[in-house]
Amino acid sequence: MSDQDLYTLSPSQIVVYSVDWCPDCRRARYFFKRKEIAVLEINVDQDKQAAEFVKQVNSGNRSVPTIIFPDGTKLVEPSEAELNAKFN
Repeated sequence: MSDQDLYTLSPSQIVVYSVDWCPDCRRARYFFKRKEIAVLEINVDQDKQAAEFVKQVNSGNRSVPTIIFPDGTKLVEPSEAELNAKFN
């Protein structure tokens, strides 16, 4: 894990802010695993600064998964179709 990739809208790798209990987070995690796409996953239940960052980039909402891409884009609670569209 690189500290430069934490809490930024311009990471050098894909960063997924998630929690263990969330079905959308599990779906995103499985998507990246199935496609063999490396990501840095941060659990916002265990990292208070990450939870605050997620709220900051989502207008005060602690929406997960929040996925930040190196190109500066983000996906929040994406569907399977949205994830597929991002990588096609």
